[in-house]
Amino acid sequence: MTAALAPLDFPHAAPPAPGEFIDLAPGIKWIRMPLPFALDHINLWLIEEEGGWAVVDTGFGVEATRALWEKHFVETMGGKPITRIICTHYHPDHLGNAQWLAERFATREGPLVVEMSLMELLAAHSVAEGSGAYQRTTLANFFRAHGLTQEQVDVTANRGNTYSGGVPTRPPSCQRLSPGDTVEIGGKFWSVIGGYGHTTEHLSFYCEEIKVLISGDMLLPKISTNISVWPVTPLADPVSDYVNSLQAYKYCEPDTLVLPSHGLPFRGIAARVEALETHHEDRMNDLYGAVADGPKTAAELIPTLFRRKLDNHQLFFAIVEAVAHVNHGWRIGRLTRDVGDDGLIRFAALAP
Repeated sequence: MTAALAPLDFPHAAPPAPGEFIDLAPGIKWIRMPLPFALDHINLWLIEEEGGWAVVDTGFGVEATRALWEKHFVETMGGKPITRIICTHYHPDHLGNAQWLAERFATREGPLVVEMSLMELLAAHSVAEGSGAYQRTTLANFFRAHGLTQEQVDVTANRGNTYSGGVPTRPPSCQRLSPGDTVEIGGKFWSVIGGYGHTTEHLSFYCEEIKVLISGDMLLPKISTNISVWPVTPLADPVSDYVNSLQAYKYCEPDTLVLPSHGLPFRGIAARVEALETHHEDRMNDLYGAVADGPKTAAELIPTLFRRKLDNHQLFFAIVEAVAHVNHGWRIGRLTRDVGDDGLIRFAALAP
């Protein structure tokens, strides 16, 4: 971090308790829902509109979350209905209750139409249905080729389709939002910012008038978002996609209040973008050092990138993030990529 960039400022020292809320700005409420993972929460945002509320993201699709929603319907929202459902991306903690809410607040025309990226909606259906390269056998072969043992494959790729557990019902259609759009929410105009690397087409929302950015998972205050390669795009370079996407946030006002999906709201957007850029540069340098003594699979490089003990859920995301980083090194010409006689894909330092 350069001397010119101040540290992050957190205007709220603690999050709202389950079932409670914090007013962030006129007409914007912050609520938090639990998650059954090491990352144990997601922040959701309620924006008051004439006659109801717009909600940005919906929580993991399980009964515990829905019970908290019922409490919010009465106490936080004052009995006013949800009239719009906006999702940043298709992951279960964001899309999980979207269709449930759409049906819960249906009008005479039918369930509410969820507003999101069409690419994200299609990804949700593909993952849930296990179609194409999202088939579990394809995923298992992909993990195996990148060096996971059969035991590790069994507890990651072969553990069943966990996505549907968090998104039991999915919107059949959407009101398509695209990067570059301007949408009115709560009587204010918000710019739609596309983000890549974390998912297919993540959407963030920036209101210049009130200096608020709903960043989703693209910009988090304490942790870096997962950047992953999946079998549907096995040669992709999502590290470049992600770092390139960060550049858009540099155009936000310096004192913008960032509303992240995980962690506390903060100010200091330029410092956080720079820190994330540096983080990925450092990880790549660690990786280059690890392959200096010979070729390695992505799985062999997991301890270099993740220096803590991983549970099975974390291993699932660690291997796809490791592939993302070795693919990046290969795509920018710093690593070689070869498939051995044993079928394993190994990466090595490019000879000088």
